[in-house]
Amino acid sequence: MSAREPYEIAQVAAETGAKKTRRTWDRVLVSAFLAGAYISFGALVAITVSSGLDPGTWGTLPTLFMGAAFTLGLVLVLIAGSDLATGNMMLVPLGAMRGKIGGRDVVANLTLVLLGNLLGALFVAFFLAVQTGVIGDADSVGSAALTYERLAGIAEGKALGESPWQTFLRGVGCNWLVCLGVWMSLAAPSVSGKVLAIFFPIMAFVAMGFDHVVANMFFLPAAIFTGVPDVGWDETLLNWLLAGAGNLVGAVVFVATSYWYLFLRDEPTAPVPAGAESAERA
Repeated sequence: MSAREPYEIAQVAAETGAKKTRRTWDRVLVSAFLAGAYISFGALVAITVSSGLDPGTWGTLPTLFMGAAFTLGLVLVLIAGSDLATGNMMLVPLGAMRGKIGGRDVVANLTLVLLGNLLGALFVAFFLAVQTGVIGDADSVGSAALTYERLAGIAEGKALGESPWQTFLRGVGCNWLVCLGVWMSLAAPSVSGKVLAIFFPIMAFVAMGFDHVVANMFFLPAAIFTGVPDVGWDETLLNWLLAGAGNLVGAVVFVATSYWYLFLRDEPTAPVPAGAESAERA
């Protein structure tokens, strides 16, 4: 099977978004929990591989290593199959633009998926990152101390080092790239092609320091659980609100609406191309 053309991707994406709203709430919640955990695994390995690298020696290369490692999260989401809010922010509204579902379906799905993502991220942050000692605390030594210092730097930058406007805009840029990764993965007929399509957009958004609301559901609570100074729930909730709003704009305006306008606006509802059922995993 050859790669899908852009107009075929648009058709598959719209159908996939509509199908995501037609499952029972419990299946959506479990699927979203898994996605939150998968993104957190990517975030945890990204912290691990980039810790202990002195910027004076390495410059900005640690952010490149971090971005490359973080791609694990979206690879797990798309290949294993689960529901990630940032991807659904593009797919589900696109299904509504095609008239396959209503606005209430969009709101219900995104709300439930965000809740499931949060539960999965908190689970990994508390039990698998902090309680395991993979990320240490201020009194740790060795590799655990290095991961603590790396997490503290990331969390303080996101919670304290960005203005609200910057956080929002970083959220826009983040999910524009994330959704392009999801979009391009729909073009690929093979697992290897999907992984390659995912890698560069995800690596880029992390390397540039953009804000992904689900990743921040891991970074900031993990920092609170390990006692990073000055990072509290007030700063965390504000970050989630602003980053999430930016993610929504990046997905809906710059990907879903743009490609709906280019490929679907004047087209009648058409049968989904052969093989589209595999795209449901996105």
